[in-house]
Amino acid sequence: MGFHLVRYGLLGHVGSFSAADAARYPRRSRVVVRSPRGLEVGEVVAEADDSLGVHQPDGAILRRMSVQDDLLEARLQQKRHEAFDACQRLLHEAEVPAALVDVEHLFDGEGLFFYFLGDPPQQAADITRRLAETYEAAVEFRRFADTLSEGCGPGCGTEEAKGQGGCASCTSCAVASACGTNKKRSAS
Repeated sequence: MGFHLVRYGLLGHVGSFSAADAARYPRRSRVVVRSPRGLEVGEVVAEADDSLGVHQPDGAILRRMSVQDDLLEARLQQKRHEAFDACQRLLHEAEVPAALVDVEHLFDGEGLFFYFLGDPPQQAADITRRLAETYEAAVEFRRFADTLSEGCGPGCGTEEAKGQGGCASCTSCAVASACGTNKKRSAS
């Protein structure tokens, strides 16, 4: 059985996932996956294929999204927006010079990711830790700039990724216009 390519996470990571139930999920199926970060919602961008040259999966597809999963996702999106607004307000009140780009709440509710431009100051870390207690989640910082320089997933910007959910075409990538791998290709 081959691996599915699945786009998951706020920044559109792409990884290879095996199906826990040995099912074959068609392209564009919304699925629940166990990624290296935890439970997340993903979208199949390429059906299972043995020819992708993948030897080790990035995780497992647990199931197709259900109605209950859709409701949970909607609640988590609301919490995500609340966390963003609360963090923005606290940063402003404390006069912390940090540029918050977005907040991501994992599907299992365990992880809360705050995306900042550049390195946020220590005061921003303290604020996000307090917010984590409020939302009963583990907080992690992600530098948006790292994604811009490293790309969005395996094979980002390569011929091998073309048509397989990678960013050879960059048509569906959230950061295509500023992606470092896209710029490296242009300079070649």
